[in-house]
Amino acid sequence: MNGPVVDISGYELVPGTAEGPLLYSDVPLSFWGGVEPITGEVIDRHHPLSGRRLAGQVLAIPSSRGSCSGSGVILELILNGQGPAAILLERPEAIITLGVIVAEEVFGQSIPVHCLGTEAFRSLAGTTHVRVPGTTAALPASTTSQITLTDGDRAMLDGRHGDAAQVAMRIVLRMAAIEGASELIDISQAHIDGCIYTGPGGLAFAERLRDLGGKVAVPTTLNAISVDQRRWRTQGIETGFGEAASRLADAYVDMGAAPSFTCAPYLLETAPKRDEQIVWAESNAVVYANSVLAARTMKYPDYLDICIALTGRAPKAGCHLDRERQPKLRITLPQLPAVDDSFYPLLGYLTGLLAADDIPIIDGIGHLAPDSDDLKAYGAAFATTSGAPMFHIAGVTPEAKDAQDFRSLALREVVVTHAELRQAWGELNGAEVGSVDLISLGNPHFSVTEIASLAALCIGRTKHPDVAIIVTCGRWTLEEATRAGHVEELEGFGVQFVTDTCWCMIVEPLIPRHVKTIMTNSGKYAHYGPGLTGRGLRFGSLSACVEAAASGQDTGAIPAWIN
Repeated sequence: MNGPVVDISGYELVPGTAEGPLLYSDVPLSFWGGVEPITGEVIDRHHPLSGRRLAGQVLAIPSSRGSCSGSGVILELILNGQGPAAILLERPEAIITLGVIVAEEVFGQSIPVHCLGTEAFRSLAGTTHVRVPGTTAALPASTTSQITLTDGDRAMLDGRHGDAAQVAMRIVLRMAAIEGASELIDISQAHIDGCIYTGPGGLAFAERLRDLGGKVAVPTTLNAISVDQRRWRTQGIETGFGEAASRLADAYVDMGAAPSFTCAPYLLETAPKRDEQIVWAESNAVVYANSVLAARTMKYPDYLDICIALTGRAPKAGCHLDRERQPKLRITLPQLPAVDDSFYPLLGYLTGLLAADDIPIIDGIGHLAPDSDDLKAYGAAFATTSGAPMFHIAGVTPEAKDAQDFRSLALREVVVTHAELRQAWGELNGAEVGSVDLISLGNPHFSVTEIASLAALCIGRTKHPDVAIIVTCGRWTLEEATRAGHVEELEGFGVQFVTDTCWCMIVEPLIPRHVKTIMTNSGKYAHYGPGLTGRGLRFGSLSACVEAAASGQDTGAIPAWIN
C-alpha cells in the first residue's frame, strides 16, 4: 500500500463497509460493453481504465453511462467475486446502484455504494487507498418511509399479492427513494431489457421471480435477447450458453411478457403515444421514447424494469415529470451542407460525450429534416456515451418543434466545431484502413425502411466472397420486409438475417473466428464492438458499408460534410 488510507464520508445508496486500493476515473463508465462480467476487466477501449480489473478495488467514477444492462453486469460481478469492494459515485445514479440492490435483496450479497458530491469526489484524484466506513447518512429526502403509498402499494408490500410482487415492490421503493420520489405512479406498458443474458445471476433472478408466481401487471414487451431463439442451434452457438439464454427469455415470457425480442420497440404497433407514462429499459429505446415519441420514462435499469412491470407502479420522478424534461445545455452545430446517414450516429456519439448526464437541445440540424431512422441512429449513439434519458432537437423533436423553445432558460452553451466532428470520426474508426471481413448492420434493429434502403443499394452489385454481411432485426420487421420482397433480394446478394438478438450480444461463431475487421454504420456498435469482440471496427454510411461488402475494402474516405 502506497500513501495514507483516506476515510470516505458520503451518502449511502447501499450500506456497507470496505477498504482497498482506489481505482479512480473522472469519466463515467457503462458496465455493459464496458466491463467483462466474468473477469471484471474494463473492456471499453475508449475508457481511461481500459484493461484494469475491478476485483478488490474501490471504484470511483462520476456515474454510469450507456446501457441499462450495466445493472446485470454488476450483479454477476458481485455473485462471482470479481466485483469492486465498493463503488464511490460523484452523483446518485440508478443503473449501478440497482444491480447492487438486487444482489442484496435477492441473493444476500452486497457492496457499499456511496454518493460523495462533486467536491469530495474530485478530491480523490491522486488518492491510492481508501476506507469506506459504515454510516447512517442517507441522501436528503430519500428514505422509503417518506414515500406516500396507496392501499394497493401496501397490499403488495405486505405480500397480499404474492411473493414476487412483494420482492418487486421492495426494490421499486428503494429505487424510488434514491430518485427522491414522494409517491408512485401507474404506468401503461413496460419494455424489459433484463432478458439479456449476462450470466447465471440474471437467470436465477428471473426464474426466482417466475417461481414465486410473478405475473406482469401491464402489457410488456421484451428486448433483444442473447440468441436467435428459433435458430441458435443451427447457427452453431455453444449449447450451454444457448440454453441458458433461451431459458432466460422463457422465464420472462412465463411471467406474461410478449416475445417481441427487439431492441427497437418503437417500431412495434404497441409504441406509446405522447405523454404516455411507461417504463422502458434499453438505453436507445428510452431516449427514442422520450425524445421522438414524447412518451415518458426514466432510463430504467435492468431488473427494475420487471419489478415495475410486476407491480404496475413506478417512481414519480425523472422524465415522468415536466420539469425534469427541460434541457440543461444548448449544443450548436457549425453550418452544414447536405449530409449522409453517417452524420447522425456520429453526431449522437459526440453530443453524448458533450452532454454527459445533462439533457441537451441541439441547434443547427432542423433544416436537414432527419427522419425516424436518422433519429434512431442518433439516439442510439447518444445513449451510448451519455447518461441522459433524452434529447431535444430544435425544430424536429415534439417538445422542441418551435426553434424558440427553451430560449428563456439559462443554458450552458457548447459550440461544436468541424475539428471535433473529425476527431469523433477518428475515434469510431479504430481499425486501420484496408480489408473488411464482416459488415454489421442493425444496432439498433433495422427497420423495414432501412432494409429497403439496403436492398436498393445492393441492386446490380456482387458481394465480395470473403466478406460476410449480417443484418439483425425484429421478427415483425423481417416478416414485413419479406412480404415486400426485400429479404429475397438481399439474401441473393449474400445478406444473412438474424432475429431476436442484436450486435451487442453476438459473438463467435456468428462472428466467424477469422474476422479481424468489422465495418458498421452504427455509432453504438463502433463504440462497443472493439471491447465486446476483440476486433477492429470501421464506421461509415450504409452506402460505404455496401461498397466495402462489394470490394472487400474500406477506403477510409472522410465525408465531405465533415470538412
